[in-house]
Amino acid sequence: MWNIIFDTIVHMSALSQYRKQSTCREANQIKISIVMPVLNEEKTLPGNLEILSLSNNEELIVVDGGSTDRTVSVARNFTDKVFVTKRGRGHQMNYGADRADGDILLFLHADYILPDNGFSIIREVLKDGRAAAGAFDLSIDHPKILFRLIESAANLRSRLTSIPYGDQGLFMAKKIFDLAGGFADIPLMEDIEISKRLKKIGDIVFVRPPIKTSPRRWLKEGRVYATLRNWTIAFSYVFLGISPKSLKKYYREIR
Repeated sequence: MWNIIFDTIVHMSALSQYRKQSTCREANQIKISIVMPVLNEEKTLPGNLEILSLSNNEELIVVDGGSTDRTVSVARNFTDKVFVTKRGRGHQMNYGADRADGDILLFLHADYILPDNGFSIIREVLKDGRAAAGAFDLSIDHPKILFRLIESAANLRSRLTSIPYGDQGLFMAKKIFDLAGGFADIPLMEDIEISKRLKKIGDIVFVRPPIKTSPRRWLKEGRVYATLRNWTIAFSYVFLGISPKSLKKYYREIR
């Protein structure tokens, strides 16, 4: 019981500190660090990083997990903060977060594109410190109606459970990330795992316009198969308690 009371006091204190910090500056002056874990993304990076259109109040941190293509050299055309570490999305994102100078962390996958006013939305959501974290609704960059159904189901699922997936552009104050203890160094489900801990700190807010993703996984693996497989893995982890290590064999990265 005393542990619960202590944790609650610590969580409230962290949110209060960030709220005070945010009100001392204009929202658009709060620095955002974009942490991007990558692996063999040389084809995707040029176009997507160009679209980011960073100002002096945003920084890009690219953390490579051992690419065998030109990913690292391509990333260095866009930022000086390019690092190479061991493979594993959770580990890579922690590595990047440790080297971030921003007050806000945005964890962005390489094949995802923020809406035009994405940075402003992030600052607005977090400016008063009431939300522990936020994420965007999802949009799949393909005209077929089946993709509208997939993205609608994903957005409904995340809002009902208040658990975003990592591909929704998870963002939070760095103080909150540190308080939560960062990502677990597990083979997958690191996004759901940290979201469950963030929910104990405060609300997770979902926002629009949506973040846009490439349809490459669905097109390569099959629309129905990829969707059902992802849902099954998430359900097995959240509700059945099956370990990420056991579930990893059913999931393979698509490049």
